[in-house]
Amino acid sequence: MPERPRQSRRIYTGQVVNLRIDEVELPSGRVAEREIVEHRGAVAFIPLLDSSEVLLVRQFRLAAAQYLLEIPAGSIESGETVMAALQRELAEEVGMRANRVDHLCSFFPSPGFLTEEVHIYLAQELSPYRLPAEEEEMEVVRLPFGEAVALVARGEIRDAKSIIGLLVAAQRVKPG
Repeated sequence: MPERPRQSRRIYTGQVVNLRIDEVELPSGRVAEREIVEHRGAVAFIPLLDSSEVLLVRQFRLAAAQYLLEIPAGSIESGETVMAALQRELAEEVGMRANRVDHLCSFFPSPGFLTEEVHIYLAQELSPYRLPAEEEEMEVVRLPFGEAVALVARGEIRDAKSIIGLLVAAQRVKPG
């Protein structure tokens, strides 16, 4: 390993993230510290009603201090599989269950300090299935799929997972 871990100490333990400081030895022998935010990972998905319409969510994001239009997503709970998290979040956020899911990609949003990996899926053959959402207030927005992709190009969708998911999905979805 280019950076050999020497010691690690936990600074903060939270409900969503933990923070630790790792001391590492570099190949040169020099010692450095790395601040690492630990996160269980997340699932995100493009819920297609058919090949021409998608469901997005608009919600206020305090860290960004604004409302953002996004693909639905959520954290993977402790002990939960990616697929179980996907179906749970789909039911909580847009009131649907997917009978067909296809993996589009997985990525690390900020690997310089964050352990989170986001798994993005195309969710199709949807049927109504509602689970109560947690402490989030969001509006479900139904758009033509092509319009959602155009919003990315115009800079109106600014959330990384949504940009990545919609652009990768655009390579696979044939407009109907």
